[in-house]
Amino acid sequence: MKTTLILLGAAALLCFASCKNTKEVAKDNIDEKVAEEKFDPTGYTAGIIVYSKDKDDCEYTIKLKDGLYYDPINLEDSYKKEGMAVYFKFRGLRMMNRCNKANPISIEEIRLAKE
Repeated sequence: MKTTLILLGAAALLCFASCKNTKEVAKDNIDEKVAEEKFDPTGYTAGIIVYSKDKDDCEYTIKLKDGLYYDPINLEDSYKKEGMAVYFKFRGLRMMNRCNKANPISIEEIRLAKE
């Protein structure tokens, strides 16, 4: 009986200690939005998503300012939009090119560029 009461008391204490009120949750969301607005692109590469229907081309590539194209093998569907400006971090891949103009990469991080 004592053991049961101790376990119920510990469970109740854990429940109350782990719960946040709505003001704290709202504050956390605001902090995240402010952090997103203060994004520092240092360490990221800037590019534009390019869509192509050509036979020997990759469907989606990322074009850099200097005219270089990358073929992201793991581009999420939400970023597959022609003309979308992005910042991304990537890792070059040692594999055959899937298309003529772009080098294959694996995206490690990607963000929408806010203009």
